[in-house]
Amino acid sequence: MSDAQGLDAGRAVFLVEATEILEQLEESLLELEESPDNSELVGSVFRALHTIKGSGAMFGFDRVSSFTHEVETVFDEVRSGNMEVSRELIDLTLRSRDIIRGMLGSDQGEDTALDEEAGRVVTELKKLSAPSPAAQDMPEPPEAAVPEKADKEEATLTTWRIRFKPPEDVFSTGTNPLFLLEDLRELGDCDMVSMTDGIPRLSELDPERFYFGWDILLTTDKGRDAIEDVFIFIGEDSDLKIEAVEHHNVPDEEDAQDKLLRLGDILVMRGELDREQLSKAVHSQKRLGEILVERGLVTAEKIDAALREQNHLKKAKAKVKEQNKQKPVVDSSIRVPSSKLDELVNLVGELVTVQARLSQLANGGEDGQLKFLAEEVERLSAELRDNTMNIRMVPIGATFTKFRRLVRDLSSDLGREVILTTVGEETELDKTVIEKLNDPMVHLIRNALDHGVEPPDKRVASGKKREGSIHLEAEHSGAHVFIRVRDDGAGINKEKIRKKAIERGLMEEGADISDDELYSFIFSPGFSTAVVVSSVSGRGVGMDVVRTNIDALRGSVDVKSVEREGTTVTLKIPLTLAIIEGLLTRVGEERYVLPLSAVEECVELVEDEAGASRGRNLAHIRGELIPYVHLRRHFNIQGKRAAIEQIVITHIDGHRIGFVVDEVIGQHQTVIKNLGHMYRNVKEISGATILGDGTLALILDVPCLVQEVQNNQL
Repeated sequence: MSDAQGLDAGRAVFLVEATEILEQLEESLLELEESPDNSELVGSVFRALHTIKGSGAMFGFDRVSSFTHEVETVFDEVRSGNMEVSRELIDLTLRSRDIIRGMLGSDQGEDTALDEEAGRVVTELKKLSAPSPAAQDMPEPPEAAVPEKADKEEATLTTWRIRFKPPEDVFSTGTNPLFLLEDLRELGDCDMVSMTDGIPRLSELDPERFYFGWDILLTTDKGRDAIEDVFIFIGEDSDLKIEAVEHHNVPDEEDAQDKLLRLGDILVMRGELDREQLSKAVHSQKRLGEILVERGLVTAEKIDAALREQNHLKKAKAKVKEQNKQKPVVDSSIRVPSSKLDELVNLVGELVTVQARLSQLANGGEDGQLKFLAEEVERLSAELRDNTMNIRMVPIGATFTKFRRLVRDLSSDLGREVILTTVGEETELDKTVIEKLNDPMVHLIRNALDHGVEPPDKRVASGKKREGSIHLEAEHSGAHVFIRVRDDGAGINKEKIRKKAIERGLMEEGADISDDELYSFIFSPGFSTAVVVSSVSGRGVGMDVVRTNIDALRGSVDVKSVEREGTTVTLKIPLTLAIIEGLLTRVGEERYVLPLSAVEECVELVEDEAGASRGRNLAHIRGELIPYVHLRRHFNIQGKRAAIEQIVITHIDGHRIGFVVDEVIGQHQTVIKNLGHMYRNVKEISGATILGDGTLALILDVPCLVQEVQNNQL
């Protein structure tokens, strides 16, 4: 590689790292504003500026390095105790952070406006940091001694031998011994051997009785109490023995440990034979285990258990020695371009499709080996799919952090006093989903600030705290994540919504509709109740963007509001966009997939009920009239209708809508494929998937079809 290529590669790495550092810098500054006396945060800000300055100079970003040096100098004064943290300083540093980001984005090209803004910020920083005469005469504060934290005492790592045989009537108590074994595995490294010598002949076997047990080796630092807790509800009735074999963290015991690792000694310690029997056996040329089995002294299963113990102890000892050689290392990470992850997901999707075809082929034949191979491929592809999906998962906390700056700046512009709180930052979502969530979340927060939280004086007059609050919350629920944006503001004025909806012809005057239906008008294009158009709202595009983007993510939006108390907007988002669980259906020769998360139930469409609604597409299902879309008519599919049609009931944004199909085939794991640029304007189809037999199935865009039903007033 030439020097020029190496420099270009270094610049690319620096740009990525600088972006991350700037995000951390913004977070530290916002925290520092709340805790101005926190010296650790001051140090974090200084180190971030120092890193950008030094690395920028190294890779030729001279403007960045020069400007950052001026900001770093000011925070060096703060770090030295010569200057206090103030809101003005935070404002200027946040502006500096934005300027640095702009300089990095301009790729060192000329940007007069940016340079002028940088000059103004440097001038204001120098004025702010100029010491007053009184400050110059003050003595330097003495450094406080910081006590070092004592290291925690390392827990003793011990290998335990556990013999466990449940009572024969264990099934009658509703206990599953396998769950107890899983609990043991969670305590540490575990090795198990099934002891089957108690199983009777087949003619004497009672299927409701339990006849065997386990010899278990467990290496853990949790102690005896943790092991006994696993068997706390069954231990008294079981044949249970727990004994320590070796303490791995105790020094100066290597001779004893080496002795314990010999097979003969292990068998003697386990009580399987005595020393005299062992002494007679070791003089033979055969292996000790073979001799003992041939003489009938122990069974082959007990030899196997002892050998496993020998091997387990060797591994545990080697592991401890390796850990003592070096300090524990934090899990390392590598930076991978998202395009490579996308390519990996595509390949996994192809593998899932091929695996489905293989399983279909194997199930259609009588070849047992092929079926076994298909099952193994299915298991491995499922593990690979799950691991690949996990690689793309990132915590939503970084996205929440970005909104702290938005709330701070926007509340200042609007004259509000608002505190942002967050819960569930560790909740993980697909990276692609998080990127597409940014715009709708921005609009929801802007809407909450402008329409929700009242000005401080108005809040005080209504008996509320002067400071308003916006709360962001994320939580997992099955294959989805729920994200809530809640404010404690004025709530939604239903009469204003109703009046505006009637004015725009979205509803008839005097119509009786539910709150959910009323709130749905908020998401209509161009809908706004603002009297004056401002830089924040009033043009009716914000909430429309929310609905459009969330629909594109195959998600849903729910609005709940109480006047004078606040509003909560809940987004229901799928964890990933690459692979979904779907319901496969058939209409004629065509196959359609509906996202399983939107499906409530499937019922037969009775012709008498379908015709009882005077030609309108309404089905009577358990006393409720549910509108439906007849997919054969909607997509103009030729052919004869099925004798008995099925209706798939879905639930989207508070509405229940049915889709009539010829046949419901069943659940199907769907690998989503884009349709390509030629079909980018097709709104009712969100993608396609390849079935196990190689045929194509289209994935329906359920929210879009529901909107079609509402527009046609079916």
